[in-house]
Amino acid sequence: MEKTNASKQGVLHWLDENFEKMFLVTGLLSITLFITWQVIYRYIITQFIERAGAAVWTEELSRYIFIWISYLALSVAIKKRSSIRVDMLYDHLPPRLQQISWIVVEVLFFILTATIAYYGWGQIERLQEYPQHTTALRIPFLIPYLILPFGFGLMCFRLLQSLYKQVKVCGLVDTLIGLIAVFVIASPVIFCDYIEPLPALFGYFIVLCAIGVPVAISLGLSTLATIICADTLPIEYMAQVAFTSIDSFPIMAIPFFIAAGVFMGAGGLSHRLLSLADEIVGGTYGGIGLTAIVTCMFFGAISGSGPATVAAIGALTIPAMVERGYDKYFSAALVAAAGCVGVMIPPSNPFVVYGISAQVSIGDLFMSGIVPGIMVGIVLMSYCYWYSRKKGWRGQEKVRNARTLMHAAWDAKWALMVPVIVLGGIYGGIMTPTEAAAIAAFYGLIVGLFLYKEMDFKCLINSCIESCETSAVIIVLMAMATLFGNIMTIEDVPGTVARAILSFSENKIVILMLINVLLLIVGTFMEALAAIVILVPILLPIVTGVGVSPLHFGVIIVVNLAIGFITPPVGVNLFVASGVAKAKLENIASQALPMIALMLIVLLICTYIPEVPLILVGGPH
Repeated sequence: MEKTNASKQGVLHWLDENFEKMFLVTGLLSITLFITWQVIYRYIITQFIERAGAAVWTEELSRYIFIWISYLALSVAIKKRSSIRVDMLYDHLPPRLQQISWIVVEVLFFILTATIAYYGWGQIERLQEYPQHTTALRIPFLIPYLILPFGFGLMCFRLLQSLYKQVKVCGLVDTLIGLIAVFVIASPVIFCDYIEPLPALFGYFIVLCAIGVPVAISLGLSTLATIICADTLPIEYMAQVAFTSIDSFPIMAIPFFIAAGVFMGAGGLSHRLLSLADEIVGGTYGGIGLTAIVTCMFFGAISGSGPATVAAIGALTIPAMVERGYDKYFSAALVAAAGCVGVMIPPSNPFVVYGISAQVSIGDLFMSGIVPGIMVGIVLMSYCYWYSRKKGWRGQEKVRNARTLMHAAWDAKWALMVPVIVLGGIYGGIMTPTEAAAIAAFYGLIVGLFLYKEMDFKCLINSCIESCETSAVIIVLMAMATLFGNIMTIEDVPGTVARAILSFSENKIVILMLINVLLLIVGTFMEALAAIVILVPILLPIVTGVGVSPLHFGVIIVVNLAIGFITPPVGVNLFVASGVAKAKLENIASQALPMIALMLIVLLICTYIPEVPLILVGGPH
């Protein structure tokens, strides 16, 4: 009997740990294979089979699986407490208040998820009463929409689990203090009959972000508060938009690009790129530092993520630089700065998010990011060479010639093919950005498993989960930002801000300078993707009003926010580099200041001479 109970408990524990993960792994691999099949079918199968038709089912089914795994992955993120949030206040709180703040954050998070789960079930009841079917596969819409009550209900369950653990940590008194704080925050919504929409929307958003509620949840909760206080929209609308806002084929490029980077990193890519970069620049002053920058540029052309680039390359190069006598803080700052190139050189997740938000060609944005990325790489390499020469830091002495260079290039050939596949596929008119991303992820899988053979089954599972979890945080942010943005549109916030700034000055140079300053300030405390989804609807009408193309503005905003990756207090690259180097954040930040100044020069060139960043797409248009 005891063995049976122990066995049951073991099964329940396994399910508790892995329930969502089973869906995430099978879901991500399925949509990767479906979209890869879609491309193969279009260009190969149809050549041999007449009247083969189009594989339209693949896109439809992939979209719905993508929505499911995005919201299920958020449950995993809840368990790990991994999210995009503003930690400025939290980091300065004493430990006791930090623990109480988690009670506040998770209760507020629970309120939002419970609301969407409840009204999501209302959507299911309507679809039972008035059945509808999908276009290609004729699936009842009720099935994909089940993610609203099921996924958000599961999030509620995970939040209750987390709250239970937190209550045990805090004790009864501190838990009550946390609940009283939640009541105080919610009291305007409970007791006021009416609050003006904009004070409610922005007031709640600022307060919630300040106390450490994840940015996506702050967007959703401030929208919910505004709907209740000002009756701007039906509350049922929140659940519907949580589904429809991410039911988009272009958005699916984000998890695919993230997966491509994770698969290639886990599959042995980093070592080979590092060896190639060392052959190119490793022999001169600052050799290993220059190698780190070039490797970050290579890796950025695969991962599309700044922090991922710093983590993958920093783990290899920072210890190597310290071992060769380089200053630890300089080494960490250099890799953190070089990681910023990861979001400029395509593929780039911020460019995908901007392209969707501003309705601009993602392919054109990718091409426009190449020159700024290379420029940042060159100025960082120049600074590294100058500083290393001053300190007497030389590269590693070894034989470097054309033969060793060709050997390193040949060894890294599979990794170097990824940018060719992505950009060649998009600009050759062969694939959409999402299809190119799926092919890159599939290619990364094949390379890691069968060509480099450094990825085993366990590594594959962990890579899939990491990819889903990372992308889910971004996807949910976009869904909640859509809700937030709809109220801003109803209240004409973009128009009001545009008129205010244009009344101050209509000079293009002045307006671009003001916007750059605003973006740099925002980048110091808000993560880049969150800033894009919130600010683009507000700022785009202003810049287009003074003759700046949406494409050029995409470059300006991404380069601006890339600098934010290495500016405290929310410089994500600095945090990653600090963890890798086991060094104090403030010491790394002080070493990064000259690098930030050089990146600002690149930003000014990209802002005021649009021909430079847009040269590969034929100049401004």
